[in-house]
Amino acid sequence: MNLDALFNPFQYKGLTLKNRFVMAPMTRAFATDGVPNEQIADYYSRRAAAGVGLILTEGTVINRPASKNMKDIPNFYGEEALANWGKVAKAVHNNGGLIAPQIWHVGNTQAGPWLPEAPLESPDTMTLQDIQATINAFAEAAKNAKALGFDALEIHGAHGYLIDQFFWAETNHRTDEYGGKTLKERSRFALDVVKAIREAVGSDFVIILRLSQWKQQDYTVKLAHTPAELEEWLVPLVEAGVDIFHGSQRRYWEPEFDGSDLNFAGWIKKVTGQPTITVGSVGLSDDFMGVWTGQGAETSKIDELLRRFERGDFDLVAVGRSLLQDPQWVQKVKAGSFDDIKPFEAASVQKLY
Repeated sequence: MNLDALFNPFQYKGLTLKNRFVMAPMTRAFATDGVPNEQIADYYSRRAAAGVGLILTEGTVINRPASKNMKDIPNFYGEEALANWGKVAKAVHNNGGLIAPQIWHVGNTQAGPWLPEAPLESPDTMTLQDIQATINAFAEAAKNAKALGFDALEIHGAHGYLIDQFFWAETNHRTDEYGGKTLKERSRFALDVVKAIREAVGSDFVIILRLSQWKQQDYTVKLAHTPAELEEWLVPLVEAGVDIFHGSQRRYWEPEFDGSDLNFAGWIKKVTGQPTITVGSVGLSDDFMGVWTGQGAETSKIDELLRRFERGDFDLVAVGRSLLQDPQWVQKVKAGSFDDIKPFEAASVQKLY
């Protein structure tokens, strides 16, 4: 198995990566009261030093009510949090890596006990003023990411969180311009977020958008049931300013539509022509659902990943639990030292190392 293709550089606009491996965003919630610390800087820079092409941080939240569902999820606003995020970016750069924050709003339907009395934000509860303020908060976070020296940014538009709640008919019952019977109509909020971010960061700063069909509320959901629906949904997002799509699946090898073995990222690239990131149990035998019941996962071969990559289905590969367990995963893959890769242990999610 010749892995050289996965270690070729990737370049798009102002972003140049030394290889095709991306650290997937994984919620860790070790930022005390939302402020990242030196331990978090060490956690990301350790993986940068071990050869990861691009670090995507865990979800970091914007300055809006109920934007997170655990108190120690990191903020991407406020003087102290932003100053410390600047230190994280510098630490990653000093270790030869590149880093992009994932910008997030969970769209809470249930607040945590640490939150002040404030209205929860979801498509069905937000006023037009709330929506505009939230769009502005996304743009402000993006502006700060660029100012702090981050190399790109990712918008979290997947997994049943706020932006995804606007996409999904089950969670968006609005009758104004931010609702609608079609997915294209319900994409108005995401489009406005992307446009505002593009205006805030300029034309050359790379914007990644993470999308999924599945939701944490229902793993069987499909927003787009056909390639034509997918194209109708995503092409306007490209026009609004998305550069790279991050197509989230639980298992990257599963086909997205009948009649083709293309996965979600593969279909996104086919219908938009834009670069894509694939993700979903890379290098592991089981998907992440086992984490919640204390299950680990054995290592698995990446022959199928390589076959799809060499076919041109996607441009980048996001690796989550494998890198969480084994910071040297990319180095070991490059060396062909697959027997030295550590199986994933569910207990790793409780640690930061």
